[in-house]
Amino acid sequence: MSARPVKRSLTLQGHRTSVSLEDEFWKEFKRLAEVAEKPVNQLAAEIDNARGVDIGLASAIRLYVLRAVKREAAAGPEPGR
Repeated sequence: MSARPVKRSLTLQGHRTSVSLEDEFWKEFKRLAEVAEKPVNQLAAEIDNARGVDIGLASAIRLYVLRAVKREAAAGPEPGR
């Protein structure tokens, strides 16, 4: 488990950028993109477009992951799991 954020490269609307995320957040973010059937770059671009100017992209991704995990936990396990 890595407690330190790792710099990850993304392409948002044709522009290269990077975010520093802990491994746990990155893995969960990738899983959520797979569940949504979207490439990671597309989901990151959607989060980027929705975030306010007062929050960085890495923080916005962490909040997205946290909210998604909380929604999943509140909904309970999926049938067959």
